[in-house]
Amino acid sequence: MTDLLSNPRPGASTPGSEPVPGSEPLLVARRVRKSFGGVEVLKGISLTVDVGEVMCLLGPSGSGKSTFLRCINHLERIDGGRISVDGELIGYAERRGKIYEMNRREVARQRRGIGMVFQRFNLFPHMTALENVTAAPIGVRKLAKPGALARGQELLDRVGLADLAQSYPAQLSGGQQQRVAIARSLAMDPKLLLFDEPTSALDPELVGDVLDVMRTLAADGMTMIVVTHEVGFARGAADQVVFMDGGVVVESGPPSSVLDNPQNPRTRAFLDSVM
Repeated sequence: MTDLLSNPRPGASTPGSEPVPGSEPLLVARRVRKSFGGVEVLKGISLTVDVGEVMCLLGPSGSGKSTFLRCINHLERIDGGRISVDGELIGYAERRGKIYEMNRREVARQRRGIGMVFQRFNLFPHMTALENVTAAPIGVRKLAKPGALARGQELLDRVGLADLAQSYPAQLSGGQQQRVAIARSLAMDPKLLLFDEPTSALDPELVGDVLDVMRTLAADGMTMIVVTHEVGFARGAADQVVFMDGGVVVESGPPSSVLDNPQNPRTRAFLDSVM
């Protein structure tokens, strides 16, 4: 494997022992850096998320929010620092003081515990809603089909789509497709669920149903990181709100602090533009 992150630049984290599962927050990101074509998009992001906690990432376009989210499940390689979920280093393994990138199979195993809901649904158009939800449990986790189908139907009911289980994506509205995508992520029983602007591609009248499902998940104790411009959702559902700009965390804290009493002028200017 390629030797990565063994000599991090100044300010990046250095190798050390990984946290013991259960003794640390579910997600631990330390000094995460990422560049594209010489442009540094993430400039040392450090965040933690506890089990059952909801974190909302706010900020202008290009601030690094979605890139950070994609780094959490190793859809993007990081250039410095480290990310751990449930005590396990994501995308990399440490051996004799050096860090190496995992192979595809190892990364795929890690991703099973980290669900992700994208802006653009990404449903299989030739599969029904129920088939979309059950494809991974049957094909990846090798669950017996009858049990997977029963669980899939239960999850579609949970997101308010029980009567549309046999519908194809083209027969569903954007909001319904996004709720199928949420059910699909839940079908793998993730320990962490990532949302990358899940309502940004929806017509305004369809946003509410998706946010209602997400509020229910939050109330049920699902650990979630949500990139969003929906300030109302962040105020009502988040335990932590993080404002990012220019690849750094500008301000973070509970919604009552960041949204109602922001201390940084950049945070105040952003909130004034979206509220």
